[in-house]
Amino acid sequence: MKYMADVRRRFGNRSGFTLSDLRVFLQQKKIPPAYLYQLVHHLTARGELHRISKSVYSFSEELNVVGEAFHPSYHGLQDALSLHGLWEQETVPVILTPRKVRTGIRTFLGQNYLVRRISRKMFFGFRSIKCGNLWLTVSDIEKTLIDLAYFRQPLEKDALAEIKARLDGTKLRKYLNQCDSKTRQRVEKWLQTGAKNKSG
Repeated sequence: MKYMADVRRRFGNRSGFTLSDLRVFLQQKKIPPAYLYQLVHHLTARGELHRISKSVYSFSEELNVVGEAFHPSYHGLQDALSLHGLWEQETVPVILTPRKVRTGIRTFLGQNYLVRRISRKMFFGFRSIKCGNLWLTVSDIEKTLIDLAYFRQPLEKDALAEIKARLDGTKLRKYLNQCDSKTRQRVEKWLQTGAKNKSG
């Protein structure tokens, strides 16, 4: 099929792209707009292209590309603990976004991941890190601790000890000033008395 090689070269190394991205690319190549859906159907039918969500696709089969469908977003909670090497337990990707999207468990190529909404006020404290072949947007260690408290998630003592050893106290205090009082209290309690293996 014509133009497939051009599309692979343009988007093959990207974590994900939208139909709008592809439409712009085809227009630049002077390719008729009607070709767009025919091309996408052909590539997905061949198993080369994978749909992450409505209008978002990837040539990659790596599960962590799912964050591409929820911009703006970041990997957080237990997923961030794993990505930072703060614990060794396996977890599914956890995508936090302020967008009004359907939350809960979703699947990509038969693998589960979790989408959770976070308020715009709490949407801060993340950075890009290299994970395998991908660059992922992940909450930093201080914000991961805060998010665990904000969502009332369990935090095991071993993970808390790892977090404490790597915390930037100045950054944490700055972040806590942006949080509600209940979240601040949970974080302060963890730091003072240690974590429990249930929501605190």
